[in-house]
Amino acid sequence: MRDERFCASNCPFTRAIGTIGNKWKPIIINVIGTRTVRFGQMDSIIPIISRKVLAEQLKELEEDGLLERMAYKELPPRVEYKLSEKGLAFLPILDSIKEWNCKYEVTPLTEAPGQKSRITYAADLIDRKTFVPKKIAKVATDAVIKD
Repeated sequence: MRDERFCASNCPFTRAIGTIGNKWKPIIINVIGTRTVRFGQMDSIIPIISRKVLAEQLKELEEDGLLERMAYKELPPRVEYKLSEKGLAFLPILDSIKEWNCKYEVTPLTEAPGQKSRITYAADLIDRKTFVPKKIAKVATDAVIKD
């Protein structure tokens, strides 16, 4: 959910955080990347977000001009999403955040021995150097951490 107090700030950085500064929007933008994606594809790529929250976030991204929504008059209904020019301009910023995290991450993902972990690699669905989309599929794995 958008924080309107941030969006109404006089500070450009604070306004930007008000627009994209929740836990789902950067992930959604990264998953869409340079391709056109359907709602169901995003729902399967990001399995830890509820369908309701995903729909709300997509609507806000569209309202903020980061996303374009294309609805087709078909049965069953088909809706596709792609990043706008403004959304595409945000991709290099996400790459910088990923590089920063890889360099300075203090606590990498660890689980207790025997604990099942659901790991999703949404950040690696597109080759950022060539901007060639990788095949959209459910990119997740179950791992059991051993002693």
